[in-house]
Amino acid sequence: MTRRERLFLYDTTLRDGQQTQGVQFSVADKQLIAAMLDALGVDYIEGGWPGANPTDSDFFARAPATRSTLAAFGMTRRAGRSAANDDVLAAVVNAGTPAVCLVGKAHVYHVRTALGVSLEENLAAIRDSVARVVALGREAIFDAEHFFDGWQADPAYALACLQAARDAGARWVVLCDTNGGTLPDAIGRATAAVIAAGNPGDRLGIHCHDDAGTAVAGSLAAVDAGARQVQGTLNGLGERCGNANLTTLIPTLLLKEPWASRFETGVAPAALATLTRVSRRLDDILNRVPLRSAPYVGASAFAHKAGLHASAILKDPATYEHVDPAAVGNARVIPMSNQAGQSNLRARLAEAGIAVAAGDPALARILEKVKAREEEGYAYDTAQASFELVARGELGLLPDYFEVKRYRVTVERRKNRHNRMVSLSEAVVVVKIGAQKVLSVSESMDAEGRDRGPVNALAKALAKDLGPYQACIDDLRLVDFKVRITQGGTEAVTRVIIDSEDGSGRRWSTVGVSPNIVDASFEALLDAIVWKLVRDGVEPVAMAAE
Repeated sequence: MTRRERLFLYDTTLRDGQQTQGVQFSVADKQLIAAMLDALGVDYIEGGWPGANPTDSDFFARAPATRSTLAAFGMTRRAGRSAANDDVLAAVVNAGTPAVCLVGKAHVYHVRTALGVSLEENLAAIRDSVARVVALGREAIFDAEHFFDGWQADPAYALACLQAARDAGARWVVLCDTNGGTLPDAIGRATAAVIAAGNPGDRLGIHCHDDAGTAVAGSLAAVDAGARQVQGTLNGLGERCGNANLTTLIPTLLLKEPWASRFETGVAPAALATLTRVSRRLDDILNRVPLRSAPYVGASAFAHKAGLHASAILKDPATYEHVDPAAVGNARVIPMSNQAGQSNLRARLAEAGIAVAAGDPALARILEKVKAREEEGYAYDTAQASFELVARGELGLLPDYFEVKRYRVTVERRKNRHNRMVSLSEAVVVVKIGAQKVLSVSESMDAEGRDRGPVNALAKALAKDLGPYQACIDDLRLVDFKVRITQGGTEAVTRVIIDSEDGSGRRWSTVGVSPNIVDASFEALLDAIVWKLVRDGVEPVAMAAE
């Protein structure tokens, strides 16, 4: 068996990812994400730019212990300063990280226009800065900014920038497609030419942005040409259109040919199986809704809606799946909609652990009910958990856990202690469990004194005290709430879809429909709780007669 080459993964989520519009990490966020990346098995974690902002400086002051090599990011010394006396460079090296990544210009236009210095002065800055890092016993990495644009304009000078860093002792020189517009073929050809010019591939990296939608493809082209370090971010975070997405690159390199046979990384199969959870955990930290269509880790990545597809999937998943969803910690989904046939239905029920024979009359009843309810505004295509409850009801497999006797939601406007008008939502829910009636009251005010609205109050009241079922739902939380008006005018109907998650990372969607948004929300909330009780195998308490 041919020995596979080592490919090094360099994550810049905490630095380049922080350039994403709307993203602002706290120190605690950075520490948590660093731990996630370390457990995943990336080789380098770029923690930020010490000295550039208080958060990054504090992160390095409290840097976590990691197996991954922690890197600080900065720039080459400024004109008119020596590498030993540049306070910006000093802040970077004083962070004490094992590796230091310095960015420098590799494009004649940027040297003359952006920096306003001579070409030789830029080369000297690269040499001096890298040499300073090496002299301090650190691993030096040089990011050649705008390399591919520089290569097109003046390849000799672009190569000279790389050579200056290598001569000074850089472990890696990284080719950066900073503007994100270089296409994969051009990246591959340029990378091959750089190696042919005397830059060893095992000291060469690639850093792509996604402005042309080809950052992953460009990174793969560079690897194919000989680069052996790949830089990127989780979920493709990054300035403008983002960076090369490691949640796409990593499984491609580990699961797809020819990459899987040619290369090995620090990501073990067991760690790869956590990738979906890592991706969604990052979105949770950032309070972002996960991209359903994201390759490998998206909720729709292994969804099969067409009946023909579902029928084939039942026979062999490889008919319509390029990899096993479990390899990346994801799951197969057979959505239900009014386009569905019995093949889809049986496949979806099988996923829920419900075996129904072909031709069973219950299948037709379930399909008719789904179609009728979608005429009313329900959407089971994305609300798989609610569909499962409908099917279980028709099959006589839905336990009777509790009964909602009544609920009420009020919204009050009143002055606070600062004499400002504020809202306060309050919900009251009465449920019957067995022979007992339980009344729960909850407000929507959060710890900072902000009103989170009537649906939040209702969710808190409903989940506040469910007696014997409480332990099962204590880790349940809502992660997304979507509202859609399905009809216009005075006959408007509101559809609410709620995404829920529990402590295991399992996520599910439920739907409610009503002319009243609160009623629609309550229906979806109820389904979310009941589905979790069913899936966790909770035995119902016998309901007593009135």
